[in-house]
Amino acid sequence: GMRRSPDVSPRRLSDISPQLRQLKYLVVDEAIKEDLKWSRSVEDLTSGPVGLTSIEERILRITGYYGYQPWAASCKREERPRDSPGPAEAQAPAGVEAGGRASRRCWTCSPAQLKKVFWGVAVVLCVCSSWAGSTQLAKLTFGKFDAPFTLTWFATNWNFLFFPLYYVGHVCKSTEKQSVKQRYRECCRFFGDNGLTLKVFFTKAAPFGVLWTLTNYLYLHAIKKINTTDVSVLFCCNKAFVFLLSWIVLRDRFMGVRIVAAILAIAGIVMMTYADGFHSHSVIGIALVVASASMSALYKVLFKLLLGSAKFGEAALFLSILGVFNIVFITCIPIILYFTKVEYWSSFDDIPWGNLCGFSVLLLTFNIVLNFGIAVTYPTLMSLGIVLSVPVNAVVDHYTSQIVFNGVRVIAIIIIGLGFLLLLLPEEWDVWLIKLLTRLKVRKKEEPAEGGADLSSGPQSKNRRARPSFAH
Repeated sequence: GMRRSPDVSPRRLSDISPQLRQLKYLVVDEAIKEDLKWSRSVEDLTSGPVGLTSIEERILRITGYYGYQPWAASCKREERPRDSPGPAEAQAPAGVEAGGRASRRCWTCSPAQLKKVFWGVAVVLCVCSSWAGSTQLAKLTFGKFDAPFTLTWFATNWNFLFFPLYYVGHVCKSTEKQSVKQRYRECCRFFGDNGLTLKVFFTKAAPFGVLWTLTNYLYLHAIKKINTTDVSVLFCCNKAFVFLLSWIVLRDRFMGVRIVAAILAIAGIVMMTYADGFHSHSVIGIALVVASASMSALYKVLFKLLLGSAKFGEAALFLSILGVFNIVFITCIPIILYFTKVEYWSSFDDIPWGNLCGFSVLLLTFNIVLNFGIAVTYPTLMSLGIVLSVPVNAVVDHYTSQIVFNGVRVIAIIIIGLGFLLLLLPEEWDVWLIKLLTRLKVRKKEEPAEGGADLSSGPQSKNRRARPSFAH
């Protein structure tokens, strides 16, 4: 396992200083010890050298020796997807361990996996319906109440409910129940040893509050300008932007497939501007969504950079703090917009409160499922929900607006979708593909030889063949 191409291994200590900083936190993290216990599967322990190799591999992953970031390590698979509780986030981590596991187990499906897939379908439907629903409801609301910033502000205030909802879940599920204060103190450690101080609030929470507001405001403003299909498909580009930013800022591993995906996303954006001809209206709308997707990507990458990865409670507390930030510091903006007549309504009776609350509930549901759905299913499935909201919006648009699905628009939608799906490929997809192909070849060769082969030599030869694939 140690031999690795020189360009990947860190040459100077400074290269791995972020990883060492992460290690400092890994030491105290109880949940990770649990994860390690959980991920050390029976087969690892039964086959000696293989077990050793995978432990060695984990150590190298944690120290970032492979060019893996610590948050991409498979032994932290459970932890990772809560990296950045973000606005409209499609959070799929680099890969789904199920794939690797399944290929090793010769495609047997355990009840636990079936349960995960079943939950996955439920989560996909939930993500898809809440995301498409909130987009459509926003479009409807702007017919009567033309105030995208006020709507953003109103919906973000509901973030305050994250921590209370998480605490209710904690009380229902956890064996050792803690008081609200204890739980809060424990989750505050996420912000550093001193907990949540004013300095931390302004340096580590306020920037994310601003980015969250910008992401949602730009998205909603775009809905006023262009149709919801274009908005939802263009927002899918945020995954490509996350990759590009991680590659530049976090020095994430370079992956050819992801560069291809990023190019497809950018090509899709350009084609989308052609779809309606270059009207100023549609160009502004497209620019707004692309800006929204960029803010969302910046939010995620900054989160990894400044805060690392968060556990459920920490993510819930963080999102609640964003709600508080919104109430305390952003409230003045809708008031200013109201008095400057930028976002004006004649009387408070005219406000469609039902729509506003409906939109807020859908957006809250969307963010809850994205941040906590990872507890019950695979993160890749949750990202699929976002892609599937595009055809849902397209069907609604087809019946409610004058959208023209010309060739250019359809191709743009397809290439952006394709780029998004390419980004869902796990980091080691090439290794897995090669493993899968060799396994199929091996199977074909073994079938005729099985009859005459001595039984005692069978398993050993198989073991010998399996070892190199672990020590890739």
